[in-house]
Amino acid sequence: MRQSFYQYLMTLRNPNDHGEIANFAQNAFFDQAFPKQETDFEKLSNYLELNAGYLPSMSVFDQAYNMYLSHEHIGRN
Repeated sequence: MRQSFYQYLMTLRNPNDHGEIANFAQNAFFDQAFPKQETDFEKLSNYLELNAGYLPSMSVFDQAYNMYLSHEHIGRN
């Protein structure tokens, strides 16, 4: 079963890491409406553009999503 983007993002949470992706993960954790089961880039991107004032730039999401895809690809091999 494919891991959702949210599940992957939660592996990047680290309260001691103040990098952009760790902050994104931490803020997504507290976002009660975050689409937790979603895997689709467009649906996630649309949600974040409209609802994630905590995301300083969509490039942070793009980077995290690319990491997610790489992680998924490695997991299938």
